[in-house]
Amino acid sequence: MQLGVYLHCPLIQKNIHMKERNIQFKYFIYESPEELPDEDLALLTLARKTMENAYAPYSGFRVGAAVLLEGGEMLAGTNYENAAYPLGACAERNVLAAAHAQHPDKAVLAIAIAVQNDKMEIVEPAAPCGGCRQNILETERKNNHHIRIIMHGESGPVYVVEKGADLLPLAFDETYL
Repeated sequence: MQLGVYLHCPLIQKNIHMKERNIQFKYFIYESPEELPDEDLALLTLARKTMENAYAPYSGFRVGAAVLLEGGEMLAGTNYENAAYPLGACAERNVLAAAHAQHPDKAVLAIAIAVQNDKMEIVEPAAPCGGCRQNILETERKNNHHIRIIMHGESGPVYVVEKGADLLPLAFDETYL
């Protein structure tokens, strides 16, 4: 290691007093869907069943999402691809929009996300994309209620995150507008 390289670093020469922060969140791992509480298992089962209707002719990556609303009603949606990427629509955003359109005054309590890839088996849960994370966070803020996120691949463990805000630290929100 050459010490001289570090002597030319502007941050060291200016003696800057930077602070370091650490962002952490917890999530729960269930070895299989059968270990989930009954309500979460029912929601994941609906997401998995709905995933069969996904329109994914280009990527073969199918996503089903289901939400649990206040009062116990469940709604589901799928991804819908488009040959002109990125004009497709994610399952998570589709079902959140449907929940708002059909039940604007009911909070979303949980969302289950199931994925499948026609080209290979997915054995770990796939987390929502950045855009979907933002939509989950917006829905939490709109409803003033955390959304539990249940994620599962084709097999393997199930991950559960207690609130969407944990998946999008340092989020952009209305305070910037």
